[in-house]
Amino acid sequence: MPSYLDPQILARAEALGMKARQVVEGLRVGDHKSPFKGFSVEFVQHREYVPGDDIRHIDWKSYGRSERYTIKQYEQETNFLCHLLLDGSNSMRYGRGDTNKLEFAKLLAASIAYMTIRQRDTVSLRIFNTGWVAELPASSSLAHINAITHTLEDTQPRDRTNIGPLLDEVADRISRRGIVCLISDCLEDLDPILAALRHLRFRGHEVILFHVLHPDEVKFPLDGNIRFIGLEGFEERMTRPHLLRPAYLRIVNKYLADIQKGCDGSGVDYVQMMTDRPLEVALSEYLVRRLQMGRR
Repeated sequence: MPSYLDPQILARAEALGMKARQVVEGLRVGDHKSPFKGFSVEFVQHREYVPGDDIRHIDWKSYGRSERYTIKQYEQETNFLCHLLLDGSNSMRYGRGDTNKLEFAKLLAASIAYMTIRQRDTVSLRIFNTGWVAELPASSSLAHINAITHTLEDTQPRDRTNIGPLLDEVADRISRRGIVCLISDCLEDLDPILAALRHLRFRGHEVILFHVLHPDEVKFPLDGNIRFIGLEGFEERMTRPHLLRPAYLRIVNKYLADIQKGCDGSGVDYVQMMTDRPLEVALSEYLVRRLQMGRR
C-alpha cells in the first residue's frame, strides 16, 4: 500500500491543501490578470478590421501610422505547463515548525500548483535529492491537487542535493516550453546549478528560482557554545559562532550576490523566500512585481 495512504499523511495532505488554497485566495494581484500565463497566447499577424470584430483587438499604434484599422491575431495553445521541481534533500530539514525549509517549500509548491490548476492550466511535480524521489506527470485536473499534496506530505528529507545534472535532464526531457519553478535552498556548488538554469533558458523555458532560506543561514544570529551538525555528511563541530560570524557573513553575502548575478545574466527570475516571512506576503509581492514587469 502506498505510504501516502497512511491516515496521518492523508490528514496532513488535506491540511496542506487547505493552507495552499488559503494562500492563493489571499493573494492580491488583480482580480482578472493571471500572474502565470507563460506562453499560452502568442501574437501571429495583423489582418484588416471587419465590422463585428472586437474593437479591443484593434492595433491603435498601427492605425496611427497607416490610418487603417487592423486586428491583432493570436495563436492560443490549450494551456501552459508549469513544472515544479522541489528539493527534498537533507539540508531542507533545517528549521522548526512553519520556519522549517522543507515544510515551507511544500506549501509554496502546493500553492503554485493550486493557482495553476485553478486557471485551467497544467502542472507537473518532481521531487529530488541525489536523484528523482517522486514524479507526477502534468495534469489540469482538480484531482491532481490531491495527488500533489499527498506526494508532498509523503516526502521526507534524505540524502544530498544534485541539482545541476537533474536540471539538465529535465531540460532534455521536456520538449514543449513552459514555466519551470525550482524550489530549493541551493546549498551546493553554484556553477552546475547556474549552467543548468541557462540550459533550461536555452530550451525556451521561463525559469523561476524560489530560493528557500532560513533566517539563521543568512543572519547567523547564534551565540554561546554551539555544536554544528552537518545535514549532508559533514562532521560535527563544537565552536563559538561569534568567532565565525564575520567570515561566515562574508561568504554568505558573496554566495547570495553570485546567485543573483548568475540568474540575472541568464534571464532567470530569482526570488528569495525567507521562511520567517508569511508565504502569502512573499508570494504576493513577487506576483505583483511579475505583473508590473509585463510577465504573463
